[in-house]
Formats: sequence, structure tokens, C-alpha cells
Amino acid sequence: MIALANPIRRRGRSGGGRGARGLAHASGGASGGFTLVEVLVALTIAAVALMASLRAASNLTEGALDLRARAFAQWSAENRLAQIRAQGEWPSTGRREYPCPQGDLELVCREVVFTTPNPWFRRVEVSVYPAPGSPLAGAGSGGAGSGSVRLARLVGFAISGQIQ
Repeated sequence: MIALANPIRRRGRSGGGRGARGLAHASGGASGGFTLVEVLVALTIAAVALMASLRAASNLTEGALDLRARAFAQWSAENRLAQIRAQGEWPSTGRREYPCPQGDLELVCREVVFTTPNPWFRRVEVSVYPAPGSPLAGAGSGGAGSGSVRLARLVGFAISGQIQ
């Protein structure tokens, strides 16, 4: 009797009925791995995450280049006001434009000189724009007067040489 009981038990465990192993075969996933749909969903999520990180890196790079251009433009404006102070210039009122490159950037400075209520002072406003045709000029590439983006603006005062 003992000899007959062992084969019956083995047959019951080996899949004669529908145990856990039998259900795995019936559903089509016997290996325990990922289905094609799961792999495609994971790849889609990874692709979206990579594209978002590339966009963020691009924005950081663009921001750094813009900051560099604005710093160079500020230096150009500061140079002009320092030149007026150092040379004791008494600039004539009105507007003038001139190239003011800084580093490898081609820039255009627009200087506007105003009279003040005090006749011994003049207000000097220096605005810096990308030069026409430069990559910074973008859509409004017509120079300082055509609506291109102003990179820097600095205001200073010139003192008449007669009161020094």
C-alpha cells in the first residue's frame, strides 16, 4: 500500500490538476520576466525623462550664455562712463552710436546725453545692444534702434571741468 500511495502523490503534485504551475502556463508567462508591454512602457518613461533632462540642460546652457553676454555688455557701458570720468570729458548733448566690442562679442553702444537742471552736470545714459547680424541679435537684428534686446543700461553723470 505504501508503494501505491507515492505515485498518486507525485501525480497530484506534478501538474495533473491546475496548481500554481498550471495557472502560469495557462496565462502564457512561464518565465517570470517582463511582458513586451511592460518593457515598452518602461522605455517610454525613460525616454520622456531623458528628453526632460536634455531640455533642462539646454536651458541652463542658454541661460549661462545670456548671462555672459549681459556681463560683457555691462562692462562695455562701465568702460564708457569710466572713460568720461578719467578724461574729464564734457560730452555734448544728443545721441550717438558706436561699436563697443567686448571679448569675442560684437556689441553696439548707444549713448544719450541729457542736460540737467544743474548746468555743471550732464546725465549720460549708455545702453548696449547686440551688433546687427550677431547671434545674440536674434529676430530684431537691426541694431540698437530696431527693437533688439537691450543687454545693459547704465546711467552716470559728467561734471564740467570748470568746477573741478
